[in-house]
Amino acid sequence: MSECGMKRSLAERYRDSWRDIGLSDQIVADRNLSLFEEAKELEIAEVAASGQLFHLIPAAADAWKAMKSACSQEGIEIHIVSAYRSVDRQLELIQRKLDSGQPLTDILEVLAPPGCSEHHTGRAIDIGSGDVRPLEAEFELTPAFTWLHDHAHQFGFNLSFPQGNEFGYVYEPWHWCFSKLRPSR
Repeated sequence: MSECGMKRSLAERYRDSWRDIGLSDQIVADRNLSLFEEAKELEIAEVAASGQLFHLIPAAADAWKAMKSACSQEGIEIHIVSAYRSVDRQLELIQRKLDSGQPLTDILEVLAPPGCSEHHTGRAIDIGSGDVRPLEAEFELTPAFTWLHDHAHQFGFNLSFPQGNEFGYVYEPWHWCFSKLRPSR
């Protein structure tokens, strides 16, 4: 059989990692979570002061740089806290939380199951600003969030997980995705 004939569905590819963390297909289906392919072409979108490299697909990296520059021109500092993340890395993050004793149901309010994270696409970024603790709801109270709320769409970025989102994730005012994707279901 040809390689194309052997191609498995996304759900079949991710099912092993779901089983590794005790996640059933039914939970993914009940939450109506999308499945995403991992990005294949990435470039450096930003280098943190610590030297950490943040990767995005080229179009998202260009849009991020333009958006960050526009924001900076208004005296507002934004930076990337998280960008592209592989399926394997997502599994590691969840496993670390499980190993610390956190229940899977709680974890899945803040982390997508492997294969279901917009970060896999190379289009999603978690944004930080100034002295505000990263990945906290208080980001909503910053001038950066206000600016993003008013202008990010002009650069192709949208807030993915507003309050009361349909996917069961906590409100993530820091999580923005370049161009709404048309994911597989």
